[in-house]
Amino acid sequence: MEIAVLLATFNRKQKTLICLENLFAQKSLHGVNINVFLTDDNSSDGTAQAIAYAYPQVNLLKGSGALFWAGGMRNSWAKALESNPDFYLLLNDDTVINDDCISNLLKYHRVERRSKEAIVIGSTIDLLKQVISYGGHKLRDPKKVSYDNIFSETEYCQCDLANANIMLVPRQIVEKIGILSDKFTHSMADFDYTLRAKKSGFDVVVVPGIQGLCTDDNLNEQGKIKRNFRQRIRFLKSPKGLAYTEYMGFINTHFPSHKTAVLFKLWFRTIFPEFWQKLKKV
Repeated sequence: MEIAVLLATFNRKQKTLICLENLFAQKSLHGVNINVFLTDDNSSDGTAQAIAYAYPQVNLLKGSGALFWAGGMRNSWAKALESNPDFYLLLNDDTVINDDCISNLLKYHRVERRSKEAIVIGSTIDLLKQVISYGGHKLRDPKKVSYDNIFSETEYCQCDLANANIMLVPRQIVEKIGILSDKFTHSMADFDYTLRAKKSGFDVVVVPGIQGLCTDDNLNEQGKIKRNFRQRIRFLKSPKGLAYTEYMGFINTHFPSHKTAVLFKLWFRTIFPEFWQKLKKV
Protein backbone atom coordinates (compact mmCIF):
# COMPACT_ATOMS: atom_id res chain seq x y z
CA MET A 1 0.00 0.00 0.00
CA GLU A 2 1.23 3.49 -0.82
CA ILE A 3 0.25 6.80 0.78
CA ALA A 4 1.20 10.05 -0.93
CA VAL A 5 1.60 12.70 1.77
CA LEU A 6 0.89 16.21 0.50
CA LEU A 7 2.33 19.36 2.07
CA ALA A 8 2.86 23.01 1.22
CA THR A 9 5.10 25.44 3.08
CA PHE A 10 6.28 29.02 3.00
CA ASN A 11 8.92 30.40 5.39
CA ARG A 12 8.16 27.98 8.22
CA LYS A 13 11.38 26.01 8.26
CA GLN A 14 11.37 24.84 11.86
CA LYS A 15 7.68 23.95 11.90
CA THR A 16 8.00 22.06 8.63
CA LEU A 17 11.04 20.10 9.85
CA ILE A 18 9.20 19.14 13.05
CA CYS A 19 6.18 18.07 11.00
CA LEU A 20 8.36 15.85 8.80
CA GLU A 21 10.20 14.42 11.80
CA ASN A 22 6.93 13.20 13.29
CA LEU A 23 5.66 12.02 9.93
CA PHE A 24 8.67 9.76 9.41
CA ALA A 25 8.44 8.49 13.01
CA GLN A 26 5.04 6.84 12.45
CA LYS A 27 4.55 3.41 14.02
CA SER A 28 2.57 0.31 13.01
CA LEU A 29 2.78 0.93 9.28
CA HIS A 30 3.80 -2.54 8.17
CA GLY A 31 3.47 -2.88 4.41
CA VAL A 32 2.73 0.84 3.98
CA ASN A 33 5.02 3.02 1.88
CA ILE A 34 5.04 6.76 2.63
CA ASN A 35 5.86 8.98 -0.36
CA VAL A 36 6.05 12.70 0.49
CA PHE A 37 5.32 15.50 -1.99
CA LEU A 38 6.09 18.94 -0.57
CA THR A 39 5.80 22.27 -2.35
CA ASP A 40 8.03 24.99 -0.95
CA ASP A 41 6.54 28.24 -2.25
CA ASN A 42 9.89 29.96 -2.83
CA SER A 43 10.71 30.42 0.86
CA SER A 44 13.47 32.86 1.79
CA ASP A 45 14.34 31.26 5.16
CA GLY A 46 16.18 28.24 3.81
CA THR A 47 13.25 25.85 4.15
CA ALA A 48 13.92 24.02 0.88
CA GLN A 49 17.62 23.60 1.59
CA ALA A 50 16.98 22.29 5.11
CA ILE A 51 14.42 19.77 3.88
CA ALA A 52 16.67 18.58 1.06
CA TYR A 53 19.50 18.02 3.53
CA ALA A 54 17.51 16.35 6.34
CA TYR A 55 14.98 14.42 4.22
CA PRO A 56 16.39 13.72 0.75
CA GLN A 57 13.61 11.16 0.19
CA VAL A 58 11.02 13.96 0.04
CA ASN A 59 9.81 14.96 -3.43
CA LEU A 60 10.60 18.66 -3.08
CA LEU A 61 8.74 20.95 -5.47
CA LYS A 62 9.30 24.67 -5.97
CA GLY A 63 6.46 27.18 -6.11
CA SER A 64 6.33 30.65 -7.59
CA GLY A 65 5.98 32.45 -4.26
CA ALA A 66 2.32 33.24 -4.94
CA LEU A 67 0.66 29.85 -4.50
CA PHE A 68 -0.63 30.27 -0.93
CA TRP A 69 -1.92 27.14 0.85
CA ALA A 70 -4.48 25.85 -1.67
CA GLY A 71 -2.21 26.49 -4.65
CA GLY A 72 0.73 24.80 -2.97
CA MET A 73 -1.34 21.77 -2.04
CA ARG A 74 -2.73 21.48 -5.58
CA ASN A 75 0.83 21.60 -6.89
CA SER A 76 1.88 18.76 -4.56
CA TRP A 77 -1.26 16.77 -5.33
CA ALA A 78 -0.91 17.13 -9.10
CA LYS A 79 2.60 15.68 -8.91
CA ALA A 80 1.51 12.88 -6.57
CA LEU A 81 -1.18 11.78 -9.03
CA GLU A 82 1.58 10.45 -11.27
CA SER A 83 2.42 7.73 -8.74
CA ASN A 84 -1.23 6.60 -8.46
CA PRO A 85 -1.10 5.78 -4.71
CA ASP A 86 -3.83 4.09 -2.72
CA PHE A 87 -4.35 7.13 -0.49
CA TYR A 88 -3.50 10.82 -0.36
CA LEU A 89 -2.80 12.31 3.07
CA LEU A 90 -3.22 16.08 3.20
CA LEU A 91 -1.13 17.40 6.08
CA ASN A 92 -0.50 20.96 7.25
CA ASP A 93 3.17 21.74 7.76
CA ASP A 94 2.47 23.23 11.22
CA THR A 95 0.73 20.06 12.41
CA VAL A 96 2.59 17.65 14.69
CA ILE A 97 0.93 14.25 14.31
CA ASN A 98 0.93 11.50 16.92
CA ASP A 99 3.15 8.50 16.19
CA ASP A 100 0.05 6.33 15.59
CA CYS A 101 -1.91 8.92 13.59
CA ILE A 102 -1.68 7.31 10.16
CA SER A 103 -2.42 3.83 11.48
CA ASN A 104 -5.50 5.26 13.21
CA LEU A 105 -6.68 6.85 9.97
CA LEU A 106 -6.12 3.63 8.04
CA LYS A 107 -7.95 1.60 10.68
CA TYR A 108 -11.25 3.04 9.52
CA HIS A 109 -10.69 1.67 6.01
CA ARG A 110 -9.31 -1.63 7.22
CA VAL A 111 -11.82 -2.35 9.99
CA GLU A 112 -14.69 0.11 10.31
CA ARG A 113 -15.74 1.10 6.78
CA ARG A 114 -18.94 -0.55 5.58
CA SER A 115 -19.91 0.27 1.99
CA LYS A 116 -19.12 3.87 1.08
CA GLU A 117 -15.63 5.14 0.47
CA ALA A 118 -14.77 7.87 2.95
CA ILE A 119 -12.46 10.79 3.55
CA VAL A 120 -11.02 10.28 7.02
CA ILE A 121 -10.25 13.25 9.27
CA GLY A 122 -7.90 13.54 12.24
CA SER A 123 -8.63 16.11 14.95
CA THR A 124 -5.92 18.39 16.33
CA ILE A 125 -5.72 20.20 19.65
CA ASP A 126 -4.39 23.64 20.51
CA LEU A 127 -2.39 22.92 23.66
CA LEU A 128 -2.36 26.56 24.78
CA LYS A 129 -6.12 27.02 24.54
CA GLN A 130 -6.93 23.36 25.32
CA VAL A 131 -9.56 23.21 22.57
CA ILE A 132 -10.00 21.30 19.34
CA SER A 133 -8.26 23.50 16.78
CA TYR A 134 -8.99 21.68 13.49
CA GLY A 135 -10.97 18.63 12.42
CA GLY A 136 -14.52 17.80 11.34
CA HIS A 137 -17.63 19.95 11.55
CA LYS A 138 -21.36 19.32 11.53
CA LEU A 139 -23.73 21.79 9.87
CA ARG A 140 -26.46 23.18 12.11
CA ASP A 141 -28.64 23.67 9.05
CA PRO A 142 -27.88 22.09 5.64
CA LYS A 143 -28.83 25.37 3.94
CA LYS A 144 -26.63 27.64 6.07
CA VAL A 145 -22.88 27.92 6.52
CA SER A 146 -22.97 27.59 10.30
CA TYR A 147 -21.45 24.58 12.02
CA ASP A 148 -20.03 23.09 15.20
CA ASN A 149 -16.92 21.01 15.78
CA ILE A 150 -17.67 17.31 16.05
CA PHE A 151 -15.38 15.09 18.10
CA SER A 152 -15.42 11.94 20.21
CA GLU A 153 -12.76 10.17 22.22
CA THR A 154 -14.26 6.76 21.43
CA GLU A 155 -16.59 6.92 18.41
CA TYR A 156 -16.24 7.53 14.67
CA CYS A 157 -18.26 10.63 13.78
CA GLN A 158 -19.86 11.50 10.47
CA CYS A 159 -19.29 15.14 9.53
CA ASP A 160 -20.32 17.50 6.73
CA LEU A 161 -17.16 19.51 6.12
CA ALA A 162 -13.64 19.39 7.45
CA ASN A 163 -10.21 20.99 7.69
CA ALA A 164 -7.35 19.38 5.78
CA ASN A 165 -4.79 19.64 8.58
CA ILE A 166 -5.03 15.83 8.74
CA MET A 167 -7.13 14.43 5.91
CA LEU A 168 -6.81 10.98 4.31
CA VAL A 169 -8.43 10.65 0.87
CA PRO A 170 -8.75 7.28 -0.92
CA ARG A 171 -7.76 7.08 -4.59
CA GLN A 172 -11.33 6.15 -5.57
CA ILE A 173 -12.64 9.51 -4.35
CA VAL A 174 -9.95 11.42 -6.21
CA GLU A 175 -10.81 9.51 -9.38
CA LYS A 176 -14.41 10.69 -8.98
CA ILE A 177 -14.11 14.34 -7.85
CA GLY A 178 -10.50 15.27 -8.58
CA ILE A 179 -8.27 17.35 -6.29
CA LEU A 180 -8.71 20.72 -4.54
CA SER A 181 -10.58 23.23 -6.68
CA ASP A 182 -8.58 25.96 -8.40
CA LYS A 183 -11.32 28.43 -7.42
CA PHE A 184 -9.62 28.89 -4.08
CA THR A 185 -6.29 30.57 -3.41
CA HIS A 186 -5.76 29.87 0.26
CA SER A 187 -8.64 28.95 2.56
CA MET A 188 -11.97 27.14 2.03
CA ALA A 189 -10.55 24.67 -0.49
CA ASP A 190 -10.76 21.89 2.11
CA PHE A 191 -14.32 22.79 3.12
CA ASP A 192 -15.30 22.84 -0.55
CA TYR A 193 -13.61 19.48 -1.17
CA THR A 194 -15.34 17.67 1.68
CA LEU A 195 -18.72 19.16 0.77
CA ARG A 196 -18.24 18.03 -2.85
CA ALA A 197 -17.33 14.55 -1.65
CA LYS A 198 -20.53 14.36 0.41
CA LYS A 199 -22.60 15.51 -2.57
CA SER A 200 -20.97 12.78 -4.66
CA GLY A 201 -22.15 10.10 -2.24
CA PHE A 202 -19.02 9.60 -0.13
CA ASP A 203 -18.69 9.80 3.64
CA VAL A 204 -16.50 12.16 5.63
CA VAL A 205 -15.57 10.60 8.98
CA VAL A 206 -13.69 11.90 12.01
CA VAL A 207 -11.66 9.21 13.77
CA PRO A 208 -11.80 8.99 17.58
CA GLY A 209 -9.36 10.88 19.75
CA ILE A 210 -6.78 13.59 19.18
CA GLN A 211 -4.42 12.77 16.31
CA GLY A 212 -2.05 15.73 16.50
CA LEU A 213 -1.16 19.19 17.72
CA CYS A 214 -1.84 22.39 15.83
CA THR A 215 -2.25 25.94 17.08
CA ASP A 216 -5.39 27.75 15.99
CA ASP A 217 -3.88 30.51 13.87
CA ASN A 218 -7.02 32.58 13.29
CA LEU A 219 -6.23 36.25 13.67
CA ASN A 220 -7.25 37.95 16.88
CA GLU A 221 -10.54 39.78 16.41
CA GLN A 222 -9.48 42.66 18.65
CA GLY A 223 -6.52 43.27 16.36
CA LYS A 224 -8.85 43.68 13.41
CA ILE A 225 -10.92 46.30 15.20
CA LYS A 226 -7.90 48.60 15.53
CA ARG A 227 -7.32 48.71 11.79
CA ASN A 228 -8.46 51.70 9.79
CA PHE A 229 -11.21 51.33 7.20
CA ARG A 230 -8.83 50.93 4.26
CA GLN A 231 -7.00 48.13 6.05
CA ARG A 232 -10.27 46.41 6.86
CA ILE A 233 -11.34 46.54 3.21
CA ARG A 234 -7.98 45.07 2.24
CA PHE A 235 -8.49 42.29 4.79
CA LEU A 236 -11.98 41.65 3.42
CA LYS A 237 -10.58 41.02 -0.05
CA SER A 238 -7.28 39.33 0.86
CA PRO A 239 -6.83 35.56 0.22
CA LYS A 240 -5.47 35.26 3.77
CA GLY A 241 -8.23 37.46 5.16
CA LEU A 242 -11.94 37.02 4.48
CA ALA A 243 -11.32 36.28 0.77
CA TYR A 244 -14.56 38.04 -0.16
CA THR A 245 -14.89 37.01 -3.82
CA GLU A 246 -13.86 33.39 -3.28
CA TYR A 247 -15.97 33.05 -0.14
CA MET A 248 -19.07 34.34 -1.89
CA GLY A 249 -18.38 31.86 -4.71
CA PHE A 250 -18.19 29.12 -2.07
CA ILE A 251 -21.54 30.27 -0.66
CA ASN A 252 -23.15 30.41 -4.12
CA THR A 253 -22.05 26.84 -4.77
CA HIS A 254 -22.95 25.18 -1.49
CA PHE A 255 -25.37 27.49 0.39
CA PRO A 256 -27.10 29.69 -2.21
CA SER A 257 -30.16 30.43 -0.05
CA HIS A 258 -27.83 31.83 2.63
CA LYS A 259 -26.15 34.29 0.25
CA THR A 260 -27.95 37.48 1.36
CA ALA A 261 -27.33 36.84 5.06
CA VAL A 262 -23.64 36.08 4.48
CA LEU A 263 -23.22 39.15 2.29
CA PHE A 264 -24.70 41.35 5.00
CA LYS A 265 -22.55 39.74 7.69
CA LEU A 266 -19.28 40.24 5.81
CA TRP A 267 -19.94 43.92 5.17
CA PHE A 268 -21.32 44.58 8.65
CA ARG A 269 -18.26 42.92 10.16
CA THR A 270 -15.99 45.09 7.98
CA ILE A 271 -17.75 48.45 8.42
CA PHE A 272 -18.80 48.12 12.06
CA PRO A 273 -16.25 45.81 13.74
CA GLU A 274 -16.99 47.03 17.28
CA PHE A 275 -20.69 46.24 16.93
CA TRP A 276 -19.79 42.90 15.35
CA GLN A 277 -17.82 41.98 18.45
CA LYS A 278 -20.71 42.90 20.71
CA LEU A 279 -23.19 40.89 18.65
CA LYS A 280 -20.91 37.83 18.76
CA LYS A 281 -20.99 37.93 22.57
CA VAL A 282 -24.79 38.02 22.75
